[in-house]
Amino acid sequence: MKPISKRMEPIPASGIRKFFDLILSTPDVISLGVGEPDFVTPPHISDAGIKAIEEGYTSYTSNWGLIELRELISEALKHEYGVDYDPHGEILVTSGVSEALDILMRVLLDPGDEVIVIEPTYVSYKPCIRFAYGEPVVVPTESSNEFKPTVEDIEVKITDKTKALVLGYPNNPTGAIMAKKELEAIANLVNEYDLYVISDEIYSKLTYNGKHTCFSSLNGMQERTILLNGFSKSHAMTGWRIGYACGNREIIEAMMKVHQYTMLCAPVQSQLAACEALRNGEESCKKMVDEYNRRRRLMVAGLEEAGLECFNPRGAFYTFPSIKKSGLSSTVFAQRLFDEKKVAVVPGNIFGECGEGFVRCAYAVSPEDIVEAMNRIKEFMEELGV
Repeated sequence: MKPISKRMEPIPASGIRKFFDLILSTPDVISLGVGEPDFVTPPHISDAGIKAIEEGYTSYTSNWGLIELRELISEALKHEYGVDYDPHGEILVTSGVSEALDILMRVLLDPGDEVIVIEPTYVSYKPCIRFAYGEPVVVPTESSNEFKPTVEDIEVKITDKTKALVLGYPNNPTGAIMAKKELEAIANLVNEYDLYVISDEIYSKLTYNGKHTCFSSLNGMQERTILLNGFSKSHAMTGWRIGYACGNREIIEAMMKVHQYTMLCAPVQSQLAACEALRNGEESCKKMVDEYNRRRRLMVAGLEEAGLECFNPRGAFYTFPSIKKSGLSSTVFAQRLFDEKKVAVVPGNIFGECGEGFVRCAYAVSPEDIVEAMNRIKEFMEELGV
């Protein structure tokens, strides 16, 4: 048999999915591992999807997505962040943000183009860059700076091959956010070096200290930024697979072409459910965010009680505590915690080398499970003699 493509050789299987598979096959596990809301989709949103099926909405839509949905996305972005995207040509509805990220890399990159990625980082960024024959260039961050890069950190990594910068804030896995002033400094750098910005803002509604800053709202950035967002985290719609990309017409139209030949369109029922989420979902979204905020405080306090240093996350639904005092690597810590205490966390090194010495804990679980998991982690640390 002839070999498969060589570009697949350096691509690891997702470490997150490995732990997810372990969870499914092991009873009585408290999972802090998978980044998914434990809430079900609000009933009025689900009802809209069910109604769509019952009324016969079971066919393809426009490759761009329903114009009704694109208009609602446009209105929401203008209202919340002051950015104005034309629903006719500057917004593409996709099957989740994951598809949007994949097709964006394919239309943006030529072989050898470099893309700067801030680590610790979401696990899909670097593989998608490599799938498109690009080269990820890593900017590591530290907990002492709240896992945020400085302009100097980024600038030193820019070469004549650099084409784009990926920003994912609020951040998965650290829960870090970036203030408007910090993003403005990066925007100046982007202009200076003529770069694109891929701004993954899927957690934009999950912020706990002030209002989220949409990167494309900054001066001169709308033309350079491809904004990725969706409904999975904000409206507990992970399984509906509905996201979108916004940007200048040339890029969005090119993305539509790849989408057209591969995915065709996002499911129509999901699109109509997303319309309902935008029309009437703000109250249910706020309730979920308020509950995440309560759980965030509960988990941070529990981790500190267990003797683990933990940066206080400002967004998303993750904590990223240091486990360095345990003397174990991130992988060994996570495996032993799972085996000995039936608590699942994700090793930090999965998110990049600078994530070694940390683990990711998601607080998208019930308060009762958080309290029990923190007690088990405390016992684990005590048994290690720490």
